[in-house]
Amino acid sequence: MPFYHKLGNIPHKRHTQHRRPDGKLYTEELFGTEGFSGNSSLLYHHNPPVRVVSIEPCEFPSPEDWRLPVQRHVHTRTKPAKPQGDPISGRRVLMYNSDCRIGIVLPDEQMDYFYKNGQTDELYFVHEGTGRFETSFGTLPYHEGDYVLLPHGTIYRIVMDEGKPQRWLVVEGKNFEPPKRYRNEFGQLLENSPYCERDIRVPEDLTPITGDEAGKGPFKVLVRANDMLSAYYYDHHPLDVVGHFPRAPLRGLPGDPGDVRQPDHPRVPDQRRQR
Repeated sequence: MPFYHKLGNIPHKRHTQHRRPDGKLYTEELFGTEGFSGNSSLLYHHNPPVRVVSIEPCEFPSPEDWRLPVQRHVHTRTKPAKPQGDPISGRRVLMYNSDCRIGIVLPDEQMDYFYKNGQTDELYFVHEGTGRFETSFGTLPYHEGDYVLLPHGTIYRIVMDEGKPQRWLVVEGKNFEPPKRYRNEFGQLLENSPYCERDIRVPEDLTPITGDEAGKGPFKVLVRANDMLSAYYYDHHPLDVVGHFPRAPLRGLPGDPGDVRQPDHPRVPDQRRQR
């Protein structure tokens, strides 16, 4: 669905010189979900986003299949689950296949790093809790009943409000979009759609960190790609984007979050299933 949004300090035309107050050039980054052919945004960084001082491998456990001798229904009971970990390490995968992962997270620790999923988009549904997503596109508050969609490749961290229990559903997959039956040929949402463009929220606050406001580096960014997890250390703060257009992460009201392709049956990981 076409959705134009701009925020912050951007040049009058794309691919032109855009200078910082000290006369140096901002770094223009083409953020594309499918290279030059898919949805994309232009981000203007205070520092080159490739300035990484070191990279370290991290453990990335794969779910183990829970295989039954027959195909049967399974009632997944998640209410008794106890809080654990931060918004990334505390995830518990309940079902997965070659296209997506579906799980829950009840975090009770704040993130002391940033995260980038370079492999799949991420869709959060907030059952409980309030806080904010601090992303390279700006800050996106959340509360109960929100869907929050993050395109793959987005650098972010989640800051939870203190004293608020958090319970989220997390779906990792590719190309979340409204079903075709709810769109016209130009991508506009139809009158029979369960939500409309006014229900969609985007970041409205972009505060770039260009100096030592958040302390000195290196700053840790966990990157998931090719079924591996790596720790990238930047010599500058990763949220140094001063402006961007035309797209951004989305927050919406409850409704149909879109289609997730599932060509094969979901599998349930044994050690993570909730009974």
